[in-house]
Amino acid sequence: MELTIKRLQEYLKEKYTILKPEELKNHERYFWKLIEEIGELAEVIKKDKRMTGDNIKGTIEEEISDVLYYVVMVANTYDIDLETVFRIKEEFNKKRYGHNLKIDK
Repeated sequence: MELTIKRLQEYLKEKYTILKPEELKNHERYFWKLIEEIGELAEVIKKDKRMTGDNIKGTIEEEISDVLYYVVMVANTYDIDLETVFRIKEEFNKKRYGHNLKIDK
């Protein structure tokens, strides 16, 4: 199955419904986790630590994955469909920055 933003959001909702249902609407927790992960990403970017083979620990790849995870969790706590809002924002940006690129081919 192809991993889409929509599927990622659904997966994390399912995961937390099963494992931590009390955390599904914990806006503040996921926001602060996101900030923490952004800090960790900044540290590995400074060190230019990249993934080699399957060794993801302590790398840019690991931290950017964590940032994505918590962006999705914040969106989920607010019931935000990331694909929809991204499309809306891109339409706004097309006008603002004067490009005609299409997200769907």
